[in-house]
Amino acid sequence: MHSANSKSSIFRLAFIGLLSFLMLSCATMNKNDKNYTKGGQPGDILYSYVTANTNNSSTVSVLLADYKGPKRLAPIVEKYEEEIATLYNQQVISPAPSTSEDEKKARFANINSNQASALFALYPIDTAKWMKIISTYSGLSKNDIYESAISAGLDPSLVFAASASGFEDTATPLINSIGLVIYGQDEESTAAVKFRAEDDTYWREGLDLAWEPIYGSFAGSIVYLEANTTYHIEVTITDIYGDIVEHSFQTTTKPNAPPIDPNKIYYLSEIYSGGQLDLEALNIEGSADGYAKIIGDGPIIEAGSDALAAVNIGNNSYIMLENLTVRGGQRYGIFAQKAHHIWIKGCNVSEYGREAVDIRNGVAFSSTTNNSPINYDSGIYLERSGIAVIEECEVHSPNLGANSWAVGHPKGANALQVWAYHDSDAYRGEFIIRNNRFYGAPNHRFNDVIEGRKNFERRGGFVKNSAIYGNYLAYANDDLIEIDGGQQNVLVYDNEMEQGYAGISIAPNTLGPSYIFHNYIHNLGDETGKEWTAIKAGGLISKPAGRTFVFENVIDVERNGIAASKVDNDTTFWVTTQNNIIFTKNTGYSVGYCILDKEKYLGSTSTNDLCFNENSGDARYEFNLDNVIEHPYSNNFSYIESLQTSPKPTLYVPEEFKIPNFSSEVALQSVVEQPPTVWEFKASEIEHTGFPKQYRYGTTTVSDGNAVTLTGNNWQMFPISYTLTQDSVLELELEVEGNPEVIGIGFETDTKLNSSRVVKFYGKQAWGIRGEESFTPKSSAITFPIGRYVKGKVNYLILVLDNDDIESWRNRDKAVFRKLVIK
Repeated sequence: MHSANSKSSIFRLAFIGLLSFLMLSCATMNKNDKNYTKGGQPGDILYSYVTANTNNSSTVSVLLADYKGPKRLAPIVEKYEEEIATLYNQQVISPAPSTSEDEKKARFANINSNQASALFALYPIDTAKWMKIISTYSGLSKNDIYESAISAGLDPSLVFAASASGFEDTATPLINSIGLVIYGQDEESTAAVKFRAEDDTYWREGLDLAWEPIYGSFAGSIVYLEANTTYHIEVTITDIYGDIVEHSFQTTTKPNAPPIDPNKIYYLSEIYSGGQLDLEALNIEGSADGYAKIIGDGPIIEAGSDALAAVNIGNNSYIMLENLTVRGGQRYGIFAQKAHHIWIKGCNVSEYGREAVDIRNGVAFSSTTNNSPINYDSGIYLERSGIAVIEECEVHSPNLGANSWAVGHPKGANALQVWAYHDSDAYRGEFIIRNNRFYGAPNHRFNDVIEGRKNFERRGGFVKNSAIYGNYLAYANDDLIEIDGGQQNVLVYDNEMEQGYAGISIAPNTLGPSYIFHNYIHNLGDETGKEWTAIKAGGLISKPAGRTFVFENVIDVERNGIAASKVDNDTTFWVTTQNNIIFTKNTGYSVGYCILDKEKYLGSTSTNDLCFNENSGDARYEFNLDNVIEHPYSNNFSYIESLQTSPKPTLYVPEEFKIPNFSSEVALQSVVEQPPTVWEFKASEIEHTGFPKQYRYGTTTVSDGNAVTLTGNNWQMFPISYTLTQDSVLELELEVEGNPEVIGIGFETDTKLNSSRVVKFYGKQAWGIRGEESFTPKSSAITFPIGRYVKGKVNYLILVLDNDDIESWRNRDKAVFRKLVIK
């Protein structure tokens, strides 16, 4: 998973590593540096500037008239100088605006159109919030606010949409995931998710939905689902006052294969006689009841360069192509325009696109008179189309390779081009790209391997509710995947990517949230050997405003893990990263960073990421360091070496950092609530055995009355069948002798130890669920609210007497458990 010299680099840098260990990475994690500043929206930055520089002799108006703050804010200050001064003095521009109704009425009652425009320009991410406040409390008309928003450069399609009028909540199923959006929400609320399959007995915990500030919604995805399965979903939204609203959904994931019309199955040998395969001309089209299916059975489609595409789907819909070998096409191997419900499986596409007739400054042109370079030729291009599956295909060997960045932005062919913005909203997005191999060659590369059109627009690229997973993508002179654009519930996971200038581009994310997880990004570099970053981001303020979750990826690159690129001169981005392994090698200006965010956006966080730069021997961040929680083994160089030498590195993730539904499945509670009952532990009626890997030695005695006495270093496992609910309470009597490390009780689903399911009542080791306050040696009775910590099915009750610090012959520890019940 690393370059050939990475092991030797580790050893050569042992001294640097030791020095870095002694310094505890202070060189790259110093929040006390006087130059360290955190960034946010223009309004946040301007508020800090004004507050720091105003005094009795310098009013806000004077300060703004002679503005000397961050240069990127100068155009806003120049345009709205008077309005900003008024808004600041009225405490409208504030890091903590009042939530009092009376204060809101007082502050916003007299706001004018220009001041509203200033607010929109200062806080482009908070579209929904300001729309709602201004509409509710000011005297401005709807048309006034509309004009103010447009004057500030806001997307007109968003005006008043934030109120969610006419917007319906959605649960959109793909094959292995479901995307959720719930409108009309407030940022201060939370949105907890639980779900279960139709036949499941227990709910599973999902990741909380994310706040989406443009439309004022909560959005997010449930992943790793079974195909063609009905799921029940409940979202619990809790507002700032503790009030709760439940949202319920029921939907069925898509099947692994489409329905086929038995009367519309065509074998290629029966319908193809050479040149272009034109499904429009052949009038081949299916319906919602059954796709029309074309099966490759021997002949090769060879179109040459006479036809625009070797296979023309046109705007025909409900089409499945299976096992076709496609060569040629002037621009495209397979092409559709304004189509929907397309399924392409097992196809091999190559030798497509234009060839260079003229090379000017290293860039290819199709003729000596054409002023547009060759670009966007595609193995598969679905233009303004939606609801498509592309799986198990190989796309390779275009006629023309792309130029490198040495002569300017790469231009040339790609493997797959996507513009998932169908004319009808019902057919937008829902692209599934899975288990394909899209690859160029070292000296004959794609521009991007997977490329999106209209990247800077919310309607661009994959748009929404799409998934790219299980693919191998290689050899690009620019990005290996572009998902730039709307990105709402767009998932990129379980892919392997190598040999590109950048791995995954999310610049910009104009809506979100998007999710990048469980990918392996390594061995980057364009044809000249240069690279930028594994994940490329930017444009949060200029093209507001989407958040990307980056979970549990393995990134092993020379330069950067996550880094910014300019979008309309804006490098700001918003990421939530967790449990990633990020190895970088080189150092220098803008080189070798785990996360390179010069704007240090306040909303971004890095939690439990293991980041290591071989050259410096430590973690390198250019980031909002207040929001960094380093992995506990970040300074453990033997552990880091073990990860680098492992063919499939797996990061140790403490229980508190596991991500619901992404890291593991968590049972929540029984679907059918059982009436309250008292369960009594009858130890004498249950066979018990030592808990695997934990039992060392000692005796276990069960006496009359179901009292269990443990001695030694002794973990005992009793199989039971019980369901803990949120209200479950554990009661028992406990007696202790000696000085053990842990005495407690576990509630396990399997025979693997999970510290978050074991309650510790006594002992010198800080471990497990902390229940010490429930027990004192002077009083043996314990009452503990176990349901607050552990819920769902319990298959094994574990009694724990642990002490690894003492030899067996000196161990006199003993624990007696009596009258154990759950109510």
